[in-house]
Amino acid sequence: MEHYRLPPVMFTESEANALITAEQLISKNKDFSFVKEYTEAINKIKSVLRYNTKEKVNLLSNRVVFRFNTDNTLTSNFLSTLQLALTNYNCSEIEYLSTEKNEITRRIIEPFALYNTQENWVLIVFCQLRKDSRSFRLDRIRDLKVLNTQFKPHKITLQEYFEMCRINSGPLT
Repeated sequence: MEHYRLPPVMFTESEANALITAEQLISKNKDFSFVKEYTEAINKIKSVLRYNTKEKVNLLSNRVVFRFNTDNTLTSNFLSTLQLALTNYNCSEIEYLSTEKNEITRRIIEPFALYNTQENWVLIVFCQLRKDSRSFRLDRIRDLKVLNTQFKPHKITLQEYFEMCRINSGPLT
């Protein structure tokens, strides 16, 4: 609406500290796109902090460290794109390096969920080639194309999926 203004978002010191701690954790993530998107967002947030809070945030930023991925290895670059494909129900095409056969396969997938093992991001999908659920490590995806084709949302929760896997490795439906 014309002439309508929102008041500036103000963060408490504790809220800012939580964001800075998360920044340190995310900076150790192995997906370049995720680190880049978060860094851009947190820089926007830092720019609106009060001077006193900004000084404290900078101090904390230099005093919080996560000791995994110490060499800051970035092994994938598809997380942000896959998040969008997942939330918009877009089929995607991937080229995937199978370590078992050391071959690259091409698949049309329906992204369902993502989880992190602290070493790698894993994408859970319905694979149209296999007509079944599959999981793919993002660091083994060699190429990704988000397609204009949409799929119907899956009628299962992530928790139900994990439970099915625990019981009998059932398909994603």
